[in-house]
Amino acid sequence: MSLGPVMLDIEGLSLSPADRDLLREPAVGGVILFSRNFESVEQVTDLVADIRALRSPPLLIAVDHEGGRVQRFRDGFTVMPPMRRIGREYDSDPNAGLQAAREAGWLIASELRAVGVDLSFAPCVDLDWGISEIIGNRAFHRKPETVADLANAFSRGLRSAGMAAVAKHFPGHGAVVADSHLKLPVDRRDYGHILDDMRPYERLISNSSIAGVMLAHIVYEQIDSMPAGFSEYWIQRELRSRLGFGGAVFCDDLSMKATHRYGSMAERGLFALEAGCDMILVCNDRDAAHEAVDALADYSNPLSLVRLARLHGTGQVLRESLLASDEWQAVNERFSHWGDRPEFHLDA
Repeated sequence: MSLGPVMLDIEGLSLSPADRDLLREPAVGGVILFSRNFESVEQVTDLVADIRALRSPPLLIAVDHEGGRVQRFRDGFTVMPPMRRIGREYDSDPNAGLQAAREAGWLIASELRAVGVDLSFAPCVDLDWGISEIIGNRAFHRKPETVADLANAFSRGLRSAGMAAVAKHFPGHGAVVADSHLKLPVDRRDYGHILDDMRPYERLISNSSIAGVMLAHIVYEQIDSMPAGFSEYWIQRELRSRLGFGGAVFCDDLSMKATHRYGSMAERGLFALEAGCDMILVCNDRDAAHEAVDALADYSNPLSLVRLARLHGTGQVLRESLLASDEWQAVNERFSHWGDRPEFHLDA
């Protein structure tokens, strides 16, 4: 059975019979895990193995695990700093900042791969314009060139540990105040200004550093009336054609309030896929998940299947071997002490 276009969540620490039935539906292609799905390293390892055993090829298993506020697994995992902290390190010493970004990517991916997770939705490459409620210190920096440098190093770190990078939130979420979980943000800037937000993607794509991109639930009203995740303009003309991206395109969670005005969950899912997304996320709403899965039961896109298949993790290492390695011990030690160090600030 091939991977379907829908990524779903589950409710608890283990799979219920209802979860198993739903995840075997042809339209399902992945599972995203949240903090409620994590109790311990041993428990999440068993859960991931259980999910992988349901299908062949196995479902993609993903998590938002960027560091800072967005880190779903903590007990038994290295607590990572927010990416803005790495940007501050870069301001102080560019080489040290790049090393920290690469090591952060390696450490996140190594620990996740050791429990069987394929994918973290990272790096966040939104620019730190200083106004976004939801992005904030998740961003590396305000300067596009610095974000590109650090995101490229972070992505190399992910890849060295067997994990593909998925950059977000295209074309850029940092210049709007509103949180798309709560309402539909509108970015009123013209195309010339939005180009700055896309420069990190241009570099990452030209360097073949990323295998996936996640779209923003934002309307860029000077360019297109549809949110980016439903927009052929942003996906086909900008991301695919102008930037030359050939990897997987994810539509962010369609349960977010930003998408509610665009019809039923089935209609939203079709909007996103027809605009050019390869996979949609439907989270925290089991009825909506069933609606999407039923509506997309016969959906198939051969190119999407190839793009999604490339996102499976590679080279899983035993956790015990990882924790015993000199590299893990050194990198873990460095990041464990970051909480005791004051941030370095430069006037932008």
